[in-house]
Amino acid sequence: MVIYSYSRLTTYEKCPQRFKFRYIDKIIPEIEKSIEAHLGKSVHHALEWLYLEIKNYTLPTLDQVIEKYIEEWEKDFSQNILIVKKDLTARDYLNKGVKFLASYYLENKPFDDNTLELEKKILLTLDEEGKYKLQGFIDRLAYNLKTGEYEIHDYKTANNIPFQEQLEKDKQLALYSLAIKDLFGQDKPVRLVWHFLAHNKKVHLTKTNQELEDLKKQTLELIKKIEATKEFPPCTSTLCNWCEYKNICPEFKLQEQH
Repeated sequence: MVIYSYSRLTTYEKCPQRFKFRYIDKIIPEIEKSIEAHLGKSVHHALEWLYLEIKNYTLPTLDQVIEKYIEEWEKDFSQNILIVKKDLTARDYLNKGVKFLASYYLENKPFDDNTLELEKKILLTLDEEGKYKLQGFIDRLAYNLKTGEYEIHDYKTANNIPFQEQLEKDKQLALYSLAIKDLFGQDKPVRLVWHFLAHNKKVHLTKTNQELEDLKKQTLELIKKIEATKEFPPCTSTLCNWCEYKNICPEFKLQEQH
């Protein structure tokens, strides 16, 4: 059995060389995680704690949520953390998270959307033989009692909001919805919900069963392409500045020289 994650697949699509460094060579990077990644992780943990408390019939105050967030922030924070945007400090990012959580809390209180599970692990079988599987974790799974839909909620802490066409092409939540349908029934409607916390905006869409089956086939084809790959060239983009392997990437060094 071969298990892939969505991040593993997207790493290959964005930069085959980074994929090789990380998943084939298994190089431990010198660069610690970025401040953006630290912000995202801290906010996710605070929201997970909030909903766990609610599932236990306790509604924390906003102050308590912020306290939990700061606790999570300080737990893994390091002075050596990568900050690409030199006009911002770690404190600026910490405050961003406070703003995200305050806006989300006030917008969604009393959180009565029937949350079922948090950080739900899914394992989606991609082929008939059961050799290839996709593993992932859903930020929050809810069941909408009004619409009869399962809802896959995903929190985003990046500054940008993708265009609707970009979300239509997004594969992650769509693949996760296949796993939910395997669990609860192919006829069960599933809604994909993104929370863009920097803008306090919620975007959602649904996929047809045919669209999902096509995506499953495309994902399996991508995995087989990866397994057949012999050369792993670098792909340069603005994302290189955040790459944990930029210190050993020949292409990045060339970019810096120019």
